[in-house]
Amino acid sequence: MRRENQSSVSQFLLLGLPIRPEQQGVFFTLFLGMYLTTVLGNLLIVLLIRLDSRLHTPMYFFLSHLALTDVSFSSVTVPKMLMNMQTQHPSIPYEACITQMYFFILFGCLENFLLGVMAYDRYVAICNPLHYVVIMRRELCVLLVAGSWFFSCIRALLHTLLLLCCTPSSSYLSFCADNTIPHFFCDITALLKLSCSDTSLNELVIFTEAGVLTLLPLSVILGSYVSIGATILRVPSMKRICKVLSTCGSHLFVVFLYYGTLAIIYFFHSSNNSKVKDAIASVMYTVVTPMLNPFIYSLRNRDMRLALGILCRKGIIFAE
Repeated sequence: MRRENQSSVSQFLLLGLPIRPEQQGVFFTLFLGMYLTTVLGNLLIVLLIRLDSRLHTPMYFFLSHLALTDVSFSSVTVPKMLMNMQTQHPSIPYEACITQMYFFILFGCLENFLLGVMAYDRYVAICNPLHYVVIMRRELCVLLVAGSWFFSCIRALLHTLLLLCCTPSSSYLSFCADNTIPHFFCDITALLKLSCSDTSLNELVIFTEAGVLTLLPLSVILGSYVSIGATILRVPSMKRICKVLSTCGSHLFVVFLYYGTLAIIYFFHSSNNSKVKDAIASVMYTVVTPMLNPFIYSLRNRDMRLALGILCRKGIIFAE
């Protein structure tokens, strides 16, 4: 294929979710409601943490950044999906597709790191309670969040640059005439399948750094909770176990949701109806999980419920 034909793709077609045309309206309303719930719920968490001085602690500092990440992560894909469902024109310009891929990788990686940072915070709180204030000082908290942003940006930029300009056989990555992406967003693996170039370097980088940057936070999470469990078992008591569950239960549930859906996609992949299963799993961690996080943290957390009650009472008094 000639060079000009290979690089002539100016837009991609997103096939979206496997939904029948007569069901588009129902699913559009459903996903719109879920997206609005995600945005309003997570922004409410940020507002509560900002306004209530009792929530100015490391745990809620990390939670506020996780809430903002959930809003951003969902906003990368869902608005475009809703627009395509409404207009029935599933095209996306080349530049917009690459931009969407960049921010999808960025916020997905950032959430991964923040879950690891929050697990470390719980480990220090339970295993080293007397030194918690000294260890989890504000400077360290800011450094952990800044480091999460830095490595997430580097990861997203690395994949974007490799996709745009680096292959073993040429100085750019070109695309064939087929520009159809069987997904509702621009996923990097789907883009690589459409390429006419040699993508071995891209696949090697994905396998190597994705394994490292995913397993590193996961190892921190597992190590933290193993240490927490060992600490509890040294002097077991029902009161202590209940306290630990109330402190860590919300985070554990979010971890199971996040890594569970990723495991379904990458480790329990089946060739039978794989596209349908991948779409469902992708909806779970891009739409459902960010929507559930505010409910998980607000309903299971006494401090968050108390702050919400105070805010509601202030709103009623102000309205009167």
